Amino acid sequence: MKLTSTVAAALLGLAPENVLATASLQSGNADQCCAAIAASDIGDRVVYPGEAAYHESVTSYWAINVQLEPNCIVQPHSADDVSVAVQTLTSAGGDSPCKFAVRSGGHMTWAGANNIEPGVTIDLSLMNSTIYNKEAKIATILPGSRWEAVYKTLEAYNVVVPGGRTGPVGVGGFLLGGGNSFHAARIGLACDNIENYEVVLASGRIVNANSETNVDLFKALKGGSSNYGIVTKYEIKAIDNAHLWGGISVYDNSTTDQQITALVKFIDNIENDPYASWIGLWQFNSTTGQTTISSPLDYTKPVAYPSAFDDFYQIPNISSSVRHATLYNLTSELQQAAGYRDVFLTSTYLNNADVLHKTIEILNEKIETALPLAQGTDWSIMVIIQPWPKVLWQKNQNNGVGNVLGLERFDENMLQVLYDYSWDSEADDALFHRLCEEALAELDNYARSIDAYNEYIYLNYADKTQNPLRGYGDENVEFIREVAQRYDPEGVFQTQVPGGFKVSNA
Repeated sequence: MKLTSTVAAALLGLAPENVLATASLQSGNADQCCAAIAASDIGDRVVYPGEAAYHESVTSYWAINVQLEPNCIVQPHSADDVSVAVQTLTSAGGDSPCKFAVRSGGHMTWAGANNIEPGVTIDLSLMNSTIYNKEAKIATILPGSRWEAVYKTLEAYNVVVPGGRTGPVGVGGFLLGGGNSFHAARIGLACDNIENYEVVLASGRIVNANSETNVDLFKALKGGSSNYGIVTKYEIKAIDNAHLWGGISVYDNSTTDQQITALVKFIDNIENDPYASWIGLWQFNSTTGQTTISSPLDYTKPVAYPSAFDDFYQIPNISSSVRHATLYNLTSELQQAAGYRDVFLTSTYLNNADVLHKTIEILNEKIETALPLAQGTDWSIMVIIQPWPKVLWQKNQNNGVGNVLGLERFDENMLQVLYDYSWDSEADDALFHRLCEEALAELDNYARSIDAYNEYIYLNYADKTQNPLRGYGDENVEFIREVAQRYDPEGVFQTQVPGGFKVSNA
């Protein structure tokens, strides 16, 4: 989201002419940083405004409001290229160190999370291959890959890995934030299935992190985001059988009470059949003026109409696409429209029907508030509800390393609520951000009032106004801080890479 010089001046307490001068200096410094990379061994990997590759990179971000315009974009082909980029950016710039961003799939919804303006963006999208080792049953995935391409490659071997549930999501950010998948109830979160990370540190040194080498870094990367370096390779344990059963069932909004009753029961019974996965999407669309409920019902083995979903089968639907399919096919179907301005805000709560009823009540109130105020014609207010049962983290308790999410502190089944607002007009930015922030604050306050609130915030859905690392617990925050200091003693990824969630702010 871009600020005018006048608005920026007001926020900073500066006269507009001073803001313009500051911005000019920052941009000039960034140009020097770009020139330094252009003169390096990877000079042919740099693209600039006006070039087709630059335009393609900027416009490929999922949400329009995060499509910033860096002074240049570096598109490495290998870990060695990333190393050169990092070494150059940490040594160029003189008294004003180079600011840079790191981008994998570009699916975060807040400006600056994975892009920068002014500055340099390291775009990993050309590092996008997947290789499968049949003997070791390990998939080696590069960070710029999208999950749909990963699944398509692995389908030939009739295997999958725990990954994103919508095809265009990028590999890198998903895995560094923990990673909830269709398979999570059976094998834990995606990060807990990683066998090895290849990482470019702030020094430019390339290291591996696994259960025997750099073990502290290995653990910290399991949910600790981008606080230590740039991951250039993920080696993940594969799961036999790429064939599933599932699809999307669409319901009338009048079935909400039945949905909530079925969901609370489903969450408390997931451990009895961990092959089952359910997501609920309540969405109001301004172009139709209606709210519908869409529920992906997915079963991670090819069994039609498993009994785990019996209560949902009793709810009359408008349409259903359930079928035998591959993971690639199902995640290609489950996609949200790109090309809008967007905001995500999320929290976690105990598995409680009252919380769910309040969630939908708030959704309906915000729709009514937005209707007379929105200036654009194409907008959506949606809430996505997902099970967050204790089996997701209990699967990890005996793997010897653990992660930094801190979920093992909790021994109750929970659910996750994501408010997702999207709109077409920049004129509505303030409105929808305000309404979304109000919605989550109201739900959080209500949940606290009935002792159903949980401090954990799923990093992959969090907004810049939130602090997901803090929800990992004091012990894990201190561990992340110590690991970041050990592997990045100069604090490059705390200060020169302003995007993402920093342990220094936790």
